[in-house]
Amino acid sequence: MKDFIFYFKIGWFHIMSTAATDHLFFIAVLAIIYSFADWRKVLVLITAFTIGHAITLFLSVLELINLNIDWVEFLIPCTILVTAMMNLLFQKQQVASHAIQYGMALGFGLIHGLGYANYIRMILSADQQLLWGLFSFNIGLEAGQIVVVCLVLLTVWVSSMIHAKAHMRWVSFVSAFVLFFALKLALERFPF
Repeated sequence: MKDFIFYFKIGWFHIMSTAATDHLFFIAVLAIIYSFADWRKVLVLITAFTIGHAITLFLSVLELINLNIDWVEFLIPCTILVTAMMNLLFQKQQVASHAIQYGMALGFGLIHGLGYANYIRMILSADQQLLWGLFSFNIGLEAGQIVVVCLVLLTVWVSSMIHAKAHMRWVSFVSAFVLFFALKLALERFPF
């Protein structure tokens, strides 16, 4: 149980820290298009992201995959940028194709997992219980993401109670804000 708590905390703080701004913004922009009534769909979406994240962490720890970190650090804000742009461009049909959104969340999770792979590889490579450590880490990550999603959905719900069109305004505001953040980050991390 001590190992579970140790790795759970690492996963939790991977998202619940000031160093995780890009991760927090990605989760927020992914969830903002949904209403509180759609919490099950959002949970599946976030879990798809975590599964992608877990796959690349696992492959990286086993040293089956190893990409240039400069490209990974550049691609992470690009995933955020694409998600924010999709929110803004397809706002009217916002939840039209869940399969595409789940696929994107899974694919983008693969990229985000590579960003944390070197750190977690160092910690887990010395541990004999690799699968237990990865499982515990991802449970902590998922728990942190669920808290962020709940806060986003709660904000949408409260604002919708105040004004009928508040949800669409939140989608526009949050997506535009995150888009500019991701663009700035992508330009700063451009690998050439």
